[in-house]
Amino acid sequence: MKAARRERYGTPEVIRIEDVAVPTPADDELLIRVHAATVSRTDCALLSASPFIMRFMTGLRRPRTKTLGTDFAGRVEAIGAGIRSFAVGDHVWGINDLGAGSHAEYLVISGGDSVARMPAGLSFEDAAACIEGAWYAHSIIERAAFKKGGRVLINGATGAIGSALLQMSVHLGATVTAVGNTRNLELLRSLGADRVINYEQADFTRDDQLYDYVFDAVGTSTFGACKRLLTPRGVYVSSEPGPGWQNPFLAVITPALGGKRVVFPIPTDRKAFLEAMGRLVAERRFRPIIDRTVTLDAIQEAYAYAASGQKTGNVVLKLAE
Repeated sequence: MKAARRERYGTPEVIRIEDVAVPTPADDELLIRVHAATVSRTDCALLSASPFIMRFMTGLRRPRTKTLGTDFAGRVEAIGAGIRSFAVGDHVWGINDLGAGSHAEYLVISGGDSVARMPAGLSFEDAAACIEGAWYAHSIIERAAFKKGGRVLINGATGAIGSALLQMSVHLGATVTAVGNTRNLELLRSLGADRVINYEQADFTRDDQLYDYVFDAVGTSTFGACKRLLTPRGVYVSSEPGPGWQNPFLAVITPALGGKRVVFPIPTDRKAFLEAMGRLVAERRFRPIIDRTVTLDAIQEAYAYAASGQKTGNVVLKLAE
C-alpha cells in the first residue's frame, strides 16, 4: 500500500510517499481501507512536533509513528478474531489525535478505540470533514459548560474548528457573531451566524457588544485583548495555549478570582464525540465545510496549505473511491 511517512520531525518537505506492507489486524483490531482523511492543524503540529512538549507523547528525538494522519473515514476490510461489534463491509470513521496512521491506504485500529460506524448516507469525504475540527469544537463547548441561548463571538469562524463551533453554537440556541474574511462572510451567514465581522476591515476586539462566550478558534488573540468583550461572568476559550503558554495557567487562576474566566479546552472523550457527532449529522444539523480535496501525491502541498492558516473548513485527502 502507499502511505505518507516521515522519519523525522520537520516541514512538509520531510514527507515521503512510500510503499509499505498492508498491516495485519490483531485479534482485537480492525483493518480499514481508508477512503478519506483530512490534513489538519493537528497533523501539522505532529509533523513538526511543535510545540516541543508534544515530543514527550510522540517521541523525543524521532516520531514513534512514521505514518501520518489523525482522522479517517473508510471501510472495514478485515477483523480480528475477538471483534464482535464490527463486521467486514462496515463504513466507519474515527480519530486519534496522537496519530492514527490514516494518510495511508490502510490502517489498523483497536475495536475499542475511537472508531464508530458512519452515519448512513454520508460520503467518505464529508465524513472525514466532520471529525478533527468538530472534535475540538465539541471539546470547547463541553469544557466551557455552554448554556443554551448564550451570546457567542467566534474568532476564526471559517476554519475547521470555527465552522464547527459556529454550527454547534447555533444548534444550542446561541446568538452568534462570527469573525471571518471578506470571501467567507456569506458562508458564515449560511451556517447560522446572526452577525459577521470582517477582520480585514475591523478589529473584532474593539466590538461594542458583550458576549457570554468568546471562542478563539485560531488562537490569534488573547484573554487580555478579549476581556472587555465579556459579560461579568463571561468565558474565554482559545484553541491554543497562547503566545506565552498563559491560557492553561489562566484557566487555573481566573475561576478562583470570580468574574470573567479562561477555560482551557482539554479534549473530551473521542468515542463519545463520534456518537454525538453521528446524531448531529443524522439530524442534518451539521454541514461539513471542505476547502479542497487532494490526492496522496499532493500531500506536501496539502500540509503547507493547512499550516498557512488560510484554509476554509477542511482539506480532505482522498485515498479511494
